[in-house]
Amino acid sequence: MAMSLPHQIGALSGTAISSETECVSGEAPAKTTVTTSALRRASVTNLLVSMQNSGTEADKVLTSPPLSPVTCHALTEVRAGLTETAEVKKEHKLGKGVPVYVMMPLDSVKTDNTVNRKKTMKASLQALKSAGVEGIMMDVWWGLVERDAPGEYNWGGYTELLEMAKNQGLKVQAVMSFHQCGGNVGDSCSIPLPGWVVEEIDKDPDLAYTDQWGRRNHEYISLGCDTLPVLKGRTPVECYSDFMRAFRDRFENLLGDTIVEIQVGMGPAGELRYPSYPEKDGIWKFPGIGAFQCYDKYMLSSLKTAAEEAGKPEWGYTGPTDAGEYNNWPEDTTFFKKESGGWDCPYGEFFLTWYSQMLLDHGERILQSTKAIFENKGIKISVKVAGIHWHYGTRSHAPELTAGYYNTRFRDGYLPIAQMLARHDAIFNFTCIEMRDHEQPQDAQCAPEKLVRQVALATREAQVPLAGENALPRYDDFAHEQILQASSLNIDSQSDDRQMCAFTYLRMNPELFHPDNWRRFIAFVKKMNDGIDVHHCREQVEREAEHSVHVTQPLVQETAVALMH
Repeated sequence: MAMSLPHQIGALSGTAISSETECVSGEAPAKTTVTTSALRRASVTNLLVSMQNSGTEADKVLTSPPLSPVTCHALTEVRAGLTETAEVKKEHKLGKGVPVYVMMPLDSVKTDNTVNRKKTMKASLQALKSAGVEGIMMDVWWGLVERDAPGEYNWGGYTELLEMAKNQGLKVQAVMSFHQCGGNVGDSCSIPLPGWVVEEIDKDPDLAYTDQWGRRNHEYISLGCDTLPVLKGRTPVECYSDFMRAFRDRFENLLGDTIVEIQVGMGPAGELRYPSYPEKDGIWKFPGIGAFQCYDKYMLSSLKTAAEEAGKPEWGYTGPTDAGEYNNWPEDTTFFKKESGGWDCPYGEFFLTWYSQMLLDHGERILQSTKAIFENKGIKISVKVAGIHWHYGTRSHAPELTAGYYNTRFRDGYLPIAQMLARHDAIFNFTCIEMRDHEQPQDAQCAPEKLVRQVALATREAQVPLAGENALPRYDDFAHEQILQASSLNIDSQSDDRQMCAFTYLRMNPELFHPDNWRRFIAFVKKMNDGIDVHHCREQVEREAEHSVHVTQPLVQETAVALMH
């Protein structure tokens, strides 16, 4: 996941942000025609100097309600500009494009259950709306809302944030985040599981996923105890269900209108997978194969039962002991090597079938509950699946296997997931859409494009909608074009009018509001809204992007300046 707001402040330092106008103390700002070159030349530094010269302290941008004359005048232009862009957005709705959502910062709601940087957040949402995005994606953290006691929910910050989105006319994809924030790619703030859950894990460490060396992982409760009343008399699945039911009841008035999608978390980083590649404390580094997470007593109990039912009780005492360590490569191990590897023998087939089926059963249990809770509420349900593209070109696909995706050169591991989602009318949300094969380390046989294609084929066969996300922050045209192409789902040159149902952009942060990035982002959103089949005149797209940049510049400036303090 990407940077949190506190981390972003440092990252933004020294970044040039454009300014539209200049004013002299005591004088009203003059109307000027703003050119592209002028936008590029101006900077946040100039804006701060201008404000200080007019007697305004920069640190009041965050704390003082009155706005500077420059901003007041420019906001008037924003209102006029938003009216102009409304007609463009209507055209977008008429096309066959893919709606774009933007992920919010991980710490959009603070630990005191209030909105983080409320004034900045409001300006940012208004800028996103004027850029043509459909809505936002926000994490609703279990560790914040039900932090203090079982069944006691504090929705304070989310009530404010959802009202902000509603007031801007933005749709919301709400992520039921039942995982810990901290320890995954891009995690830059710490939000542990609820305190009372952590207490239960301390009493019974086997509630946490465990590797063969006894290392515990506290990112998400082990699915081995899904149906056991281990959390103060409730099962983990009951806790998840009660949380979602409370969310539904609290925000009933926004369901189907503002809140249009529930993405239900099913593992670390909110993804349906095992925590097989944890970055915390340097345990795993890309492109290591990861490690199986089946050594807590609950998982081992299930394995023992499965082995006995298969008539092979000797297979039920442990997982593979020759599968290497987190940072090995497939050929470093006996289990994953391409020739006569354990993954391709009867024992390997038994173990991998059980391991992956446990993950599918976990998804089934949660989806069954989620569907019942949000039935007839006008809500789409989605599940996020990780884009594990490294060592994809090998026979064993080791990193996918340790994560729970039984995908090898001889077996499609994504079709069963797609079929499971189809049974519950859920959306298959997939990552790494922005990546190209040649951009990745070739010695690790990375193949994100081939992986995305396989997932697209699987979802087509299962007739389940496919949505996408970028796995890493990207602001360049190459990534945007790759997303545009991938979202068209033009597989095998078949024009069946199928495309991604949505794309979620990672993430709203200061880098996005950098003038060049913002200009490219606006053009990208327009192309996505129009659809792949629409011929884009480069000059026209650039003109429209420049207009939107001009319209949103005061909001972007206000946001960027605020984030610097």
